[in-house]
Amino acid sequence: MIHKRLAIIGSTGSIGTQTLGIVARYPDRFTVSALTAGNNAELLMAQARLCRPERVVIGNEAFYSVVRDGLSGLGIEVMAGQKAVEEVAASDGIDTVVAAMVGFAGLRPTAAAVAAGREVALANKETLVVAGEMITRTAALTGTKLLPVDSEHSAIMQCLNGEPENSVERIILTASGGPFRDTAAERLAKVTPLEALRHPNWTMGSKITIDSATLMNKGLEVIEAHWLFGTPADRIDVLIHPQSIIHSMVQFSDGSVKAQLGVPDMRLPIIYALTYPERVVTELPRPDLAEIGSLTFGEPDMIRFRCLALARTALRSGGNMPCALNAANEEAVAAFLREQIGFNDIAGTVEYVLDKTAFSSEASLEIYAETDTGSRNLANEYINKVQKK
Repeated sequence: MIHKRLAIIGSTGSIGTQTLGIVARYPDRFTVSALTAGNNAELLMAQARLCRPERVVIGNEAFYSVVRDGLSGLGIEVMAGQKAVEEVAASDGIDTVVAAMVGFAGLRPTAAAVAAGREVALANKETLVVAGEMITRTAALTGTKLLPVDSEHSAIMQCLNGEPENSVERIILTASGGPFRDTAAERLAKVTPLEALRHPNWTMGSKITIDSATLMNKGLEVIEAHWLFGTPADRIDVLIHPQSIIHSMVQFSDGSVKAQLGVPDMRLPIIYALTYPERVVTELPRPDLAEIGSLTFGEPDMIRFRCLALARTALRSGGNMPCALNAANEEAVAAFLREQIGFNDIAGTVEYVLDKTAFSSEASLEIYAETDTGSRNLANEYINKVQKK
């Protein structure tokens, strides 16, 4: 049995809290060495009191004294700021970094972990969306294992195990279709954040739930799959699968297709990433295929859900375009959740930013940071034009 020392980057979010639940269930397999959070000081302190890591980092320096005083006397080193998050991610004494921060903010800590040769359980898909070329190149140089936590990419990895690399014909990502799978186009303009947050199958954070509703999440996953598995974009398909039982499939050169099935529960891919290459006994529910009855599939509607098409366009363009896509989407989703813009304006914002962003082929953190800032400014320019009065 392999015992791993974990640094959980983004411990107070959905993936972070579920990871800590898994650690509590398997104490003989995992030790938490470090926890980091952005702003949720109270939950971070509660987690630290429970699992007693060596170090805790609060990203927002304004909460440093609160966390330091709250954990006083426990022998836990308290740090603050984004540089401290990166330092922890790259530090010695860590076996696996769980990259669970949401959005562009997760890029630098994940890049630091990869550069230091730490195994990375990657839940932050934006890292590969924004900087896939740089991250995969660095991982190859340092020997870093990138273990996907997304259920779809975990499924693909499982399907690929033991298969010759040149035998892969296509990767097929499945998507539930979200809460608006069958919603008429004219109705989409009027849907509310509350409606968009009611995912039919999965329990996730608000940002990824909205991305699922727009199908941007699937677009980001196409880009992530391209970099994780080295598969050309035109050989990565998306199918709507409302039951969310088949998490993804791989089609091989002999015509056969392998699929990974399971209930829609994020704990399953988290456990698989943390214990890879082993499998552990879990109490998670098993899919009852007789009760499910049928598994259905359909093509995504690229007209109603333009975000998926825009993500493919950004991937084909390459360079910093996926970075621009991600930044625009983050700003648009935040504006939609604040009820500043309508649901369809999310795609409108992304399209506007992609049209206005200057292309760069340079793969560096500096270019990505510059593109991110510029794209957010452009996104807010568009949001201000179309926002609800």
